[in-house]
Amino acid sequence: MGERTANVQPGNIGEAICGLAEVIGSRRDADPEKSYTALLLQSGEDKVLKKVVEEAVEVALACKDRDHDHIRYEAADLIYHLLVALEYHGVGIDELAGELDARRK
Repeated sequence: MGERTANVQPGNIGEAICGLAEVIGSRRDADPEKSYTALLLQSGEDKVLKKVVEEAVEVALACKDRDHDHIRYEAADLIYHLLVALEYHGVGIDELAGELDARRK
């Protein structure tokens, strides 16, 4: 686990996810020595998927511990790595939104 984020304030989830997806997309061809995102995207599918699974397990464990701040921290890691996986496979954030919208109708 990394260092927990201090002084977290409520935000807009749509803006946060869209902004993060945009940054992830912009790092696809960046220098992997300067960008962790580029390193993941250029390391291949197994590395990308391993991180999604790892972070999902960490969310589950944080939930079992009932540690609010740890859950939030690990959930953010999971969402980031999930967005990297979507970018790797060419699934746009707008497609994800469409899928979610279709399921709630």
